[in-house]
Amino acid sequence: MSAPAHAPSDVADARRHAVALTAGIFVVAYGTNVSTPFLVVYKERQGLSQSATMAIFVVYVLGILGTLLIAGPLSDRFGRRPIVVPMVALSALASLVMIAGRDELRWLLLGRFLLGVVSGGVLGVGAAWLLELLGPGHEQRAAMATVIMTFAGFGVGPPVSALFDWLVPAPLVVPYLVHAAITFVVVVALLRVPETRPARPRAVRVSLGVPVESRRTFLIVIVPAAIWVFAFPSTSFALFPVLVSDSVSAGKVAIAAGAGALTAWSGLITRPLVGRIGMRPALPVGMVMGVAGYAAGATAFASDSWPLVLVAAPLLGAASGTISVGCLSLIGVMAGDDRRGALTSSFYLLAYPGMAMPLFVTSLGTVVSTSTALVGITSVAALCTVGVVAASRSAAMPATN
Repeated sequence: MSAPAHAPSDVADARRHAVALTAGIFVVAYGTNVSTPFLVVYKERQGLSQSATMAIFVVYVLGILGTLLIAGPLSDRFGRRPIVVPMVALSALASLVMIAGRDELRWLLLGRFLLGVVSGGVLGVGAAWLLELLGPGHEQRAAMATVIMTFAGFGVGPPVSALFDWLVPAPLVVPYLVHAAITFVVVVALLRVPETRPARPRAVRVSLGVPVESRRTFLIVIVPAAIWVFAFPSTSFALFPVLVSDSVSAGKVAIAAGAGALTAWSGLITRPLVGRIGMRPALPVGMVMGVAGYAAGATAFASDSWPLVLVAAPLLGAASGTISVGCLSLIGVMAGDDRRGALTSSFYLLAYPGMAMPLFVTSLGTVVSTSTALVGITSVAALCTVGVVAASRSAAMPATN
């Protein structure tokens, strides 16, 4: 008779813990994008080339990749808390390093690298922790919450930074201090979230965590879609605003912030969109939206029409969010508890190299031309879309809730 009496309290505790964890995911994503609208400012302030400017954004990926390889397996061995909580705290330190980099490129690169390390440690393992907090049967709910809070964090960063650029005398300092302060509060809340994966005495091995019975679906459905999860929005956050900046006489930071905010907040339409179309078509629909966004961005550059950047942004953001929910939902039912951290991190390991797309395009543009490079990546994305559509129809897709 005592169990039902405690049930409401247990439910309330679980919800409170889930809120704290999603706040941790949010604050890490927020910190990642605080600097995005200032790329054009850093470029002019330090006299940087386009490739050097993109490197500020892309060095983030270097921090992510190594962390993703080991963070998931470590969390499967030692638990989720020992990975997530210290990494969220490191996010605040990374923002302080970014302040030191306002006049020094090396500090900017270090700050972005640390933000990458943080993202690699929190987003993948945090998604696994949240799924375990909510319990079996809530895979789609956990995926939705992870994606919504990630994109909400991405979306808050640019407009807040643009607001500080307008209102305060030290816009390359204050936004980072605000992020560091918020992060401290979130870390305190995270300390109360219970462990869902107790430590187990076994060796830690780098592993993708893909179950044998799910390898075909992983390879032909998740892999070709996941690689565009951040390749789509990174071009909208960091590439298109820089490419069209020469055609903008005033308000460059505002346009960059607008593109970043539209990209990120458009990821939030994922919930009603996926709820309406269902999980199975989610990946193909997301891929189609991404290709359309690339086409709009390429046209903006070719025609010096910066408003088209603001057309591309919501398409690319919605594409990223839809693909993320689809992949994370599938992963949630593919993996057992002993592999969930590794498999979730593997998804992000596939996705985050897409952050290098802006640098790839500008580098390729020095060999051919930027317009040709944009047409090329749009064509490759279209081919992957065809592959995902075909594979989604033929592969055995596990049921999600």
